Amino acid sequence: MAVQSWSDILKSSKKTALIHDGKRKIHYLFTDGKEMAEEYDLKTDELLVRKWRHKSTLGVQGLWLVEVGEPLAGPVASLESDMIKENSSNPMFMRKDTKTSFQWRIRNLSYPKDVFSVSVDHSERCIIIKTSNKKYYKKFSIPDLDRSQLPLDNSALSFTHANNTLIVSYKKPKEILTLEQELLKELKKLKGSADGDVDCKTQ
Repeated sequence: MAVQSWSDILKSSKKTALIHDGKRKIHYLFTDGKEMAEEYDLKTDELLVRKWRHKSTLGVQGLWLVEVGEPLAGPVASLESDMIKENSSNPMFMRKDTKTSFQWRIRNLSYPKDVFSVSVDHSERCIIIKTSNKKYYKKFSIPDLDRSQLPLDNSALSFTHANNTLIVSYKKPKEILTLEQELLKELKKLKGSADGDVDCKTQ
């Protein structure tokens, strides 16, 4: 039932499409004022980016928060903030899904695979990554499962480590796969204006 309600929210949202640079870009406007933007690869239909934007209580438009894809680069740095910037060797966490799995990549983790432990915490509805050498700890949820109110399943979780990158995969449940296929059919029916063909009046 919960899956259906998220599906209904998606269907009732106002959607606009744009085809640009080999990608299908979709903008969703929900009845509560939230916005979601997605980008799909035109050839593979793979989801490349999903980001959200909320209005504050005063109605001010917030910043985009990336759920899937490369994290957004911050605003152009001023001279002062140039002095203090994140170390490029720090672990970098990002989500990059495949057709059948939710997938997260944490770069710059040079420890061997047997140092890592990846588990499901059912009480907090999240996944926990930790290292036996106490050098890395990360706790994160799967928003797709939360929105559809689906339980987390230990057996769906796996991880691998190569080239200083930890890759955590969570097999998508059949309810999510069905929802994604139905949504993609809907999105393909949207008339996507080609780049440069956007009606300025709607801006």
